[in-house]
Amino acid sequence: MKISFATDLRSWMEEKRWTPSGLADHLGVQRQSVHNWISEQSVPNNSEVVTKLFELGGDALITFADPSERPNIPKKQSYFDVEGGNELHGELTIPGAKNATLPMLCAALLTEDECIFRNVPEISDVATLLEIFEYIGVTVSRDFATRTVSVQAKNIFPEKLLDCRKAKKMRATILMLGPLLARFHEVSIPLPGGCVIGARSNASHLDAFRTLGAFVEETPEKIAVRFARPKYANTSVLFSEASVTATENLALFCAGRDEGAELFFTAAEIHVVATVRMLQQMGAKITGVATHSLSIHGGKHLHGGEFVIPPDGLLVGTYALAATLAGGNLLLKNVSHKELLSFYGAFQRVGGNFELLDNSLRVKTPKKLTALKKLQTAIFPGFSTDLQSPFGVLLTQCEGESMIFETLFENRLTYLQELEKMGAKVQQMNPHQARIIGPTPLRGAQVQSWDLRAGAAMVLAGLAAEGTTRVSNVQYIDRGYEKFPENLELLGAVVRRVEE
Repeated sequence: MKISFATDLRSWMEEKRWTPSGLADHLGVQRQSVHNWISEQSVPNNSEVVTKLFELGGDALITFADPSERPNIPKKQSYFDVEGGNELHGELTIPGAKNATLPMLCAALLTEDECIFRNVPEISDVATLLEIFEYIGVTVSRDFATRTVSVQAKNIFPEKLLDCRKAKKMRATILMLGPLLARFHEVSIPLPGGCVIGARSNASHLDAFRTLGAFVEETPEKIAVRFARPKYANTSVLFSEASVTATENLALFCAGRDEGAELFFTAAEIHVVATVRMLQQMGAKITGVATHSLSIHGGKHLHGGEFVIPPDGLLVGTYALAATLAGGNLLLKNVSHKELLSFYGAFQRVGGNFELLDNSLRVKTPKKLTALKKLQTAIFPGFSTDLQSPFGVLLTQCEGESMIFETLFENRLTYLQELEKMGAKVQQMNPHQARIIGPTPLRGAQVQSWDLRAGAAMVLAGLAAEGTTRVSNVQYIDRGYEKFPENLELLGAVVRRVEE
């Protein structure tokens, strides 16, 4: 069995908090063996030791010369057991936004300089993206104790992406297209995976690349893009929809080109703005920031720097709803109110008891909750689709009949069938519309996460329910909610992670 380490063993051990003696004891080897691996004098070759090491680090740690020798390690099933009837009290500081972190990290691929990121959330999506970076040769260091990540993409090999297992499973991989295409003129990535919230076509991205003059090939296995022209074929792009990731992807590409282009019908979400401002800080000339049209004149020599991830408004909304459903008195710190105005409006109309403070939000037990005639999702500054499912749980506790109109994704309402298992009165009219009649007492049940936000919604339902609710498929929740059960427990909830 011939292996090599896919990443620096010393750095991996420091990140996972393994000492040489501790790892040696766990693997059943001499401590000197571990030191020899660290100094690259040797690598493990005993199949039992390799299997144990692979169980700890997986593909991010070990590469097999013969892929057929890769151990088939069954995945553990994780659940959250949520006990209802416990109020939330205390305060919580909101970390950086997942939806800003991923494109901003990808922007670091545009330069050979070091990029340092502050306020980075400790979530699985970030960990996965950084492992993909390392797989293609990017130098990465992490210190989640201080929420700091350093990325330096000096000597990288984009052609390795097609063989990267993690790249095949992560939707955010598509955000690597723009920067790598700008820098290397051609790139191929595995067809990205992700949540099952609905068909998220790559057409907005790929049509825009074609408009600028790129050759694009899309197959069931991969996306290949090549830009061999000295100049854009066209300097104006009109998106077919105000797609967040397409806007970010094309902004990343255009920032890396030493010419000008205009993008129309661009998304203006806070995390898009944060990414564009990072590109400005790196040296790109951009006008129209925070509007629905961007004019970008990039440069061949963008530089690195230090960049701060903005706070996650989706976490603010989720925890505010949790405190309303469970009751209590919760103070949320590091809040950007600007991106939450539509949420605050709907929250106020149903009777949410909250107070906006400087960069903070206080939420208390409401006196009475009233149904919302219509909750309709929309592009920013409209009501965020990512807060629709947690808000739908709140509507089950509102007096009267509420209507949900999900305009963006056709599978975003699947969580309602899980709520029905808990006693909610729901009528799904079509893939985009549903009626909720409340208030109805919820009772504990076995439910599942259909996607990242639906999973959080089911945890919130468990907080409001009588008895214990078991939520499965929590790997979705871990993608975007930093230490979700641990944070809720610190605030007074009873939420346990169970592995079988």
